[in-house]
Amino acid sequence: MARLKDLYKSKVVPQLIKEFGYSSAMAVPKIEKIVISMGVGKAAADKKFLELAKADLTLIAGQMPMVCKAKKSISNFKVREGQETGLKVTIRKSRMYEFMDRLISLAIPRVRDFRGLDPTGFDGRGNYSMGLSEQTVFPEIDTAKVEFQQGMNITFVTTASTDAEARRMLVLFGMPFKTPQEK
Repeated sequence: MARLKDLYKSKVVPQLIKEFGYSSAMAVPKIEKIVISMGVGKAAADKKFLELAKADLTLIAGQMPMVCKAKKSISNFKVREGQETGLKVTIRKSRMYEFMDRLISLAIPRVRDFRGLDPTGFDGRGNYSMGLSEQTVFPEIDTAKVEFQQGMNITFVTTASTDAEARRMLVLFGMPFKTPQEK
């Protein structure tokens, strides 16, 4: 069993029941899925960038990403409708917990000048989004083979009904949020 899944069952659920007064363990919010997305604008000029980003995202997520196409043509960005401009991958269940464990314990501490995650990344429905400016913070990526830096967005989709419940759950998992006075 994944380490964070075990932590969720043994420590997070009882703590959330105690703090928010849920009637049963089934009512406690949980993480449904994690969505990782990359916008590869450089792919408009050269397909090589899309393939390199696809290989990196496959290593990070542990499964093949889906290629996203532009919905509209934007002449200022030299993007045409239907052109491949992004990648996304949705991970669930045990692979999701493994990714979250690597993110919290390995990747986030490797971010340069890290002072904590922004607590304003919640959407009002209990989901949290964060961004990373480069893919090299993950240990799976060989920095010697990286040809260009590529950022990514990571969204945690939860069953929590409020941001307070979701934030408390993520803090119990070990997510290092900034405290209000550190803003």
